[in-house]
Order: sequence, then C-alpha cells, then structure tokens
Amino acid sequence: MSALAASGVELTRGARRVLAGVSASFAPGSFTAVIGPNGAGKSTLMAVLAGLLKPDAGRVTLDGETLTRLTPKALARARAYLPQSPRAEWPISVERLVALGLTPQLPFFGDVAPDEAAKVHAALEACDLMALKGQAATTLSGGELARAMLARAIVGDPPLLLVDEPTAGLDPRHALDAMARLKARADAGRTVIAAVHDLGLALGHASRVVALRAGRVLADVAAGDVDAGLLKALYDVDARIVRDDAGVSVRYF
Repeated sequence: MSALAASGVELTRGARRVLAGVSASFAPGSFTAVIGPNGAGKSTLMAVLAGLLKPDAGRVTLDGETLTRLTPKALARARAYLPQSPRAEWPISVERLVALGLTPQLPFFGDVAPDEAAKVHAALEACDLMALKGQAATTLSGGELARAMLARAIVGDPPLLLVDEPTAGLDPRHALDAMARLKARADAGRTVIAAVHDLGLALGHASRVVALRAGRVLADVAAGDVDAGLLKALYDVDARIVRDDAGVSVRYF
C-alpha cells in the first residue's frame, strides 16, 4: 500500500508562511498533479510529502504512519522523490546513476548484479537512454539528465513516487513520454504525485489536481473538473480549456 495523507500542514520560512493548513490525501492508483503559480508552495509541499521537510504544524502519514516516525531506510523503500532541477555531482556513467535508484546499499564500484542489471536496462530503455548509458552523467544536457534522473526514480518500482517538474527541460516528445510513464505507474496501482507547470500535460494525464495559491489549497478536484474559472482564480488569467480526441490544451486570451 502507499496511501499518503497531509493534514493541516503548515510551514514558515523566515517571516513568510509557505504552507498554510494544507490537507490532501493521495490514494494508490491515483496520479495527482499539483499546480499553481510561481511561489505557491508546490516544491515545498512536495518536499514535505516526501518526508524531507518537517512541517511546523500538522502531519503527513503514509499508510497511517507519520512520516517522521519512519526510519530513513523504511522511507527510502517506500517512496522515490525527484526534486526540481536535479544535478549530477560525480562523473559516473548514466547506467550507474540509474542503478543508484535501486537501493542505498548498491556498491559504488563493481558490476551490477544480473537481476538489478535487468531493472536498470528496462529503466534506461523506458527513458530513451540506452545510447547514453556509458556516458558520464556530468556531460549530459539538461533534458538528458532529467530523463536519467526520472529513470533512477522509477528503476526500483517504488509504491510512492513524487516528482517536482518532471517535464522541465524536456522536448515535446520526451515530455509527453514522461507524463505517460507516470500515468502508467498510477494505472498499475502506484501512488504518483507531480508538481507540473504545463497545464495541458497535467490535465491530459493526471487523474486529479490539487491547486495551490499562496500556500493554500484552492481546489482539490478531478482533472476533468478543472475549468476556466479555477484557472482565473489560480493564475489571474483568462483561459479556455479544450478537451478532444487529441488530448487537452489550454489557450490563453
């Protein structure tokens, strides 16, 4: 199981309240897109949901257990977290970088065990990285590194996956592929949460939307229920949402 829930979460940085009483639940088999304008608190909420930031008030639970009570090892087994704008600090190969997502105990040097190698191979193929598997991670372009980091996040098949801006820096083909892959994980029963700026991609792939503005939940609705009125309240723009056989697009005017 991987049911995640936030209840009355508050967090203040300096004099600014970044999260103000945020409550939301995330069920297995759901793909939730967290949307909102810059500075709404999306990245902070993602870090709190991942157990990387402790809220000043409220709590986050995973299958009923408060995250702060879980050991780091138990938390690492339960969820994978991909932050916004990830960086590669060491010139290890892309294959090794992806393999590091399997387990904290994976050796830095030496060959990957056969069963682990199969999982790495599958993740490399899924993220269109086979041609780059021997390349040093520090030499990748921004989009290539984003794909490698997504592969590292999914290689261990975590029950809970949290991704902050998974399509940032990706070309249209790979952005669509990344969102489709996240949706497929949710369809397979995993819990997927992603902070997304591209509203067309978010509404076209997620099953649910949590909309944040100024650290508060403005709406928590099915993706198909997001309308122009919500976008106006959220972003202060006039928009038209077009849903057809080609997918979902958002037009501003």
